Amino acid sequence: MRRLSLILVLAAAPALSQCVMCFRTAAAQQSERARVLNSGIFVLGIPPLAILSGFAALAWRRRGKFSGSDGEEASHR
Repeated sequence: MRRLSLILVLAAAPALSQCVMCFRTAAAQQSERARVLNSGIFVLGIPPLAILSGFAALAWRRRGKFSGSDGEEASHR
């Protein structure tokens, strides 16, 4: 559990970063508009993260399903 929390903290750090173009656009705006732009960037990152998490969860659940099937099928033939 401790390792998982460390991974989550380290994975969250890049979420605060921006691309150069977004950074320059936000710097040229007023503070309220820059805050909204940052929020928009964060919101646009949620769907790819959710999809990747779904694939990882699916792979985690099925990780042992096919590992022993080769030896069992060979003995049945």
